[in-house]
Amino acid sequence: MRAAVQEGYGDPEQSVHMRDMATPTPGPADVRVRVGGASLNRKDLFALANLTGPGIRGRPPLPHVNGTDAWGVVDATGPGVFDWRMGDRVVVYPGLFCGRCEWCLRGETSACDSYGVLGEQCWGSHADHVIVPARNLESIPAGMSTDALSCAGGSWLTAWRALISVARVRPGETLLVMGASGGVGSAAIRLARLAGCRVIAVAAGWKASRAIEIGADEVIDPGESILAQVSRVTSGRGVDVALDCVGGVGWRDVIAALAPFGRMAICGATAGDMPEISIREIYQQHRQILGAPLGSRGEFRDLVACLASGRLEPVVHTTVPLERIHDGLKLLATRDFFGKIAIRVGDISVPA
Repeated sequence: MRAAVQEGYGDPEQSVHMRDMATPTPGPADVRVRVGGASLNRKDLFALANLTGPGIRGRPPLPHVNGTDAWGVVDATGPGVFDWRMGDRVVVYPGLFCGRCEWCLRGETSACDSYGVLGEQCWGSHADHVIVPARNLESIPAGMSTDALSCAGGSWLTAWRALISVARVRPGETLLVMGASGGVGSAAIRLARLAGCRVIAVAAGWKASRAIEIGADEVIDPGESILAQVSRVTSGRGVDVALDCVGGVGWRDVIAALAPFGRMAICGATAGDMPEISIREIYQQHRQILGAPLGSRGEFRDLVACLASGRLEPVVHTTVPLERIHDGLKLLATRDFFGKIAIRVGDISVPA
């Protein structure tokens, strides 16, 4: 099979190479999926940078195949798999979980004692075939686009977890979206609009116009004071909810931009994970900071159903073929895109 194999660290063209690899065989309770599409995520750049530190899960030694999102068709099943047959069209939940620990039994699979992520702790979807646990598969519903399938597993599921399950946004609330042009941020704009929220997006230049196009009510500039701009557009009140996957030096401003009883859902730290904060600014204003990593297996099912309904429209900046994955990785690194960068792998149809 073809695979985009990471063999080193640093520049994508020097570190990732298209190789012909042996097609893997599924083990017990596993399924092999012939991949139709995938996408790129910020974690693919973290892998190339060999990022380590608090909260960073260990990765297998190189060579390795990245890729968290995946959809395609079942083309082999391992021993003990009875619910799936060859030819079934499926989309993959990317969280790896045991199904037996305290957290899995609560339905919180992304808090599993042995939690991992497809493309991190095992070989991922940037290849013609990927091996996944059978319990991670959802049938592709009729009417679900290939763009939606390529978005669902990583960024969109994280945004769903952050806004719907953790922050529990409600109609009429005001949401601040940091990093609005990324995969999680663009998904958050769509989700919040569907939930009946007023959306303030943080974006600049042509991305500001794009944020308005996909549903933001106002846009503020990341190069100026977030607190001052939020105060201006909310008449001094602040926002009910903030979604932050950026972190870094702007974190304290985002907390201060929350209204009393405001909730801040955090799901990333692309600009740094050790910001300066004031504890008093949190508790004296009844504010909450809520962690929101990848959603659970049950939340994935809910998201897929919502995407299939047509009520959520995915935001895909461009789609590149697997053999041109370097182009996608370089674009991801420049940040000169809006939404998701999808990867086309195989020629597979989806249910109409």
